[in-house]
Amino acid sequence: MKSRLKLPLLAARESELEKCVYCPKLCRAVCPVGNVEASETLTPWGKMSLAYFAARGDFDLDRAHADTAWACTGCLACRERCEHKNEVAQVLGAARAEFFAAGLAPAGAVAVAASWQERSHKLAASVAVLCRDTGTVLAPVAQASGAAGGPSPARTALLVGCSYARHALAEARAIVALGRRFGTGANGKAGAPRPLALVPLCCGLPLLQAGARGAFMNAAAALSETLRRFDRVIVADPGCALVMRRVYPEAGVPLPPVELLVDVLAARMGTLPANRLAGRRLRYADPCKLGRGLGRYDEPRAILARLAGAPPAEMPRAREAAECSGAGGLLPATRPEASAAIAAERVAEHRELGGGTLVTACGGSLRRLRGLGTEVADLYALVASALD
Repeated sequence: MKSRLKLPLLAARESELEKCVYCPKLCRAVCPVGNVEASETLTPWGKMSLAYFAARGDFDLDRAHADTAWACTGCLACRERCEHKNEVAQVLGAARAEFFAAGLAPAGAVAVAASWQERSHKLAASVAVLCRDTGTVLAPVAQASGAAGGPSPARTALLVGCSYARHALAEARAIVALGRRFGTGANGKAGAPRPLALVPLCCGLPLLQAGARGAFMNAAAALSETLRRFDRVIVADPGCALVMRRVYPEAGVPLPPVELLVDVLAARMGTLPANRLAGRRLRYADPCKLGRGLGRYDEPRAILARLAGAPPAEMPRAREAAECSGAGGLLPATRPEASAAIAAERVAEHRELGGGTLVTACGGSLRRLRGLGTEVADLYALVASALD
């Protein structure tokens, strides 16, 4: 067997790869993709083993082998189950970058990267509509030269998130309303609201998930340059917050401190209306990036308990053991049938427990779970409606 690593981005991940390859598959039952496709190859062990052998140069790479790296939602459930807390999603992300560079990425991932300019224009247009509708200002985008696009009267920037801004405009308006009300006082304290600037850029997460590492770094640099002029940066979508808090520092991309909107609301819990949603049956489904990714389990539940006068109902597996909605990891673009099947399982579990309103705090999960025959609501929209 060949022993020298052949894929440079995976060389630094040799320890994580070996832990999975020689593991007795303790996490096999928690992978949402492996479960719905009933494939041993798509368990965390199978995907990491293929990445390991590819890194060693033990077989000729082809699309069929490379495709397994995209059979991951990045839900982090395998890391939670692992005694070593192995970062499987990060390693598979490095594998995606290697395979993408080698021209072996699946069509869905290639399409995301190829349409990035068009997607960026649509996002900017959506954010401009949000600004018009909510009376907020548009954050001046830094030019390629690094020069600012003009001064901003706002010192607080809000990044709503692509899934909200492009596909859930009502929820995006609610997020902006909360940002203006709770995020623009001096140091986050109550007082006369100051201007709020909406960021018309993407954090680049779809590019990172596609494997287009160079394009992701360009997107991250553009966002970094745009945000450096603000004192506060608040992020609503947990996927954006996770990549900005974890991946950007690892890649050497500077940012002002990134605050989570859910934290901003939790800090002002006493000002939220109590019992305004009393009598409404709410069931909270932990978003993977907000829960396992950012450790925010108590804050959303406390907010819902304040609004409803009682803690929300739970899914069969919650908090660290919560199951994925099928929205992450670019799965809707690369394996749409698996993504839909995972979402259908979550909705079926919700119904079996008595139904009601299924609550999330993630733009991607909101989009993925809607349209499956049950009422789905966003945490931020519920807060905004209670305030109204």
